[in-house]
Amino acid sequence: MTEQTAVPDAGVVEDKPDAAVVRDALGVGVAVGLSGFAFGVTSAGSGLTLMQTCALSLLVFTGASQFALVGALAAGGNPLTAAAGAFFLGVRNTFYGLRLSQLLALPRAVRPFAAQWVIDETAAVALAQPTRRSVRIGFTVTGLTLYLLWNLTTLLGALGAEAIGDTDAWGLDAAGPAVFLALLAPMLRTTTERAVAALAVLLGLGLLPVLPAGVPVLVAALAAPAVLWARGRRGSSAVEDCAREGER
Repeated sequence: MTEQTAVPDAGVVEDKPDAAVVRDALGVGVAVGLSGFAFGVTSAGSGLTLMQTCALSLLVFTGASQFALVGALAAGGNPLTAAAGAFFLGVRNTFYGLRLSQLLALPRAVRPFAAQWVIDETAAVALAQPTRRSVRIGFTVTGLTLYLLWNLTTLLGALGAEAIGDTDAWGLDAAGPAVFLALLAPMLRTTTERAVAALAVLLGLGLLPVLPAGVPVLVAALAAPAVLWARGRRGSSAVEDCAREGER
């Protein structure tokens, strides 16, 4: 049976060796998983107990939301407000899930368990694959590696918070975003995709100081329809201009 492509409309797609997919997935899982140290230290420093810190990684398992929660608590924020900000930041995973559900096409009984691994890194690795088989391998290996390592390093970070010291000096909190950007950049091939990315960055960074945690990320999602709308307007104007020239 011919392997179904991840993007059915793309025509003939060159297959990717399983070993290459596993290698890339492991690289992402290990690189991002190590930043669990920073979360463990930050969470312990914000006043959460060891059990609370580990429970966040086991059950929430989305680094940005976890950092947003403990960061707000450390700054003296209200627990409900901190939880709301973390929730809004995690809403983006819903959009990943909509696309990944089509690409993975997993049995219904497996989907609730796979949903736990729908995060930035697993989505980025999966979406970069050419066939359904490689999508499943990339998603599974990235999710399993990252989940195990993230929880292990969270535990170690919380236990050794005092010994590790200032996580800003280690730069561990930047590992996740750096890996995600490295995965995303090669996928921006067209002018439209680059324009969407640039506008999303401007919206996210520009609104960060004035909106609650998590909301700037959701607003940045409006970059895609905004750019597509502007592109459609330019196309319509060009057609109208050609029509006027033809009438003359």
